[in-house]
Amino acid sequence: MRAPRSILPLALEGVSFALGGRALIAGLDARFERGSRTIVLGPNGAGKSLMLRLCHGLIAPTEGRVRWLGEAAAEARRRQAMVFQTPVLLRRSVAANLHHALAVRGLGWRRRRDRTAEALAAVGLAGAARQPARTLSAGEQQRLALARAWALAPDVVFLDEPTASLDPAATRAIEDIIDALHAGGTKVVMTTHDLGQARRLADEVLFLHRGRLIERAPADRFFTAPASREAAAYLAGELLW
Repeated sequence: MRAPRSILPLALEGVSFALGGRALIAGLDARFERGSRTIVLGPNGAGKSLMLRLCHGLIAPTEGRVRWLGEAAAEARRRQAMVFQTPVLLRRSVAANLHHALAVRGLGWRRRRDRTAEALAAVGLAGAARQPARTLSAGEQQRLALARAWALAPDVVFLDEPTASLDPAATRAIEDIIDALHAGGTKVVMTTHDLGQARRLADEVLFLHRGRLIERAPADRFFTAPASREAAAYLAGELLW
């Protein structure tokens, strides 16, 4: 059977982004393939979140190109999702948040109902379907945001610090969902400041500093023998300027 068409790989070609005359991303070249979980690391202000927004198409580069190179590249806008550090939720029920996202994608009522039920069960929120979304705990709100992404069956999901404000139990629940997304064939590209989390989840690491890609390596090599001085200092807990 022929493999499903994908929007991947994604290529960033000489991508720069400037604001007020200041370069926040400079000459970024990167390629994201199917399969591996990509964790983006770097100090505050390195450009990690900005890179995800460029990839997702929320902002356009001031120089260079962001290109989807897969067979289904024309469907790129519909075949990707992004989850932010602070979930963006509608003033509706838990289930209605998913229904709305699926309706925008053009799914009929029956498919929206079934997909919503499956996604909420997958993240442990089936019992909260009728609850107002904004009354959920912080961890539950992030699980809902992931369920909404899951329901869309994206080729790739961009996760921007999805556990930054969560306790260890809620963080573990989110990591389990991320693992399940990956196991289901969704490419995961994620930023985090939690090095323990990066070690648990990463297949490969991109290390950014001052808006530049300093290093890219398989996770085991990056954490045991970083090739750059900046990455070694970062892993040692030193301040980078």
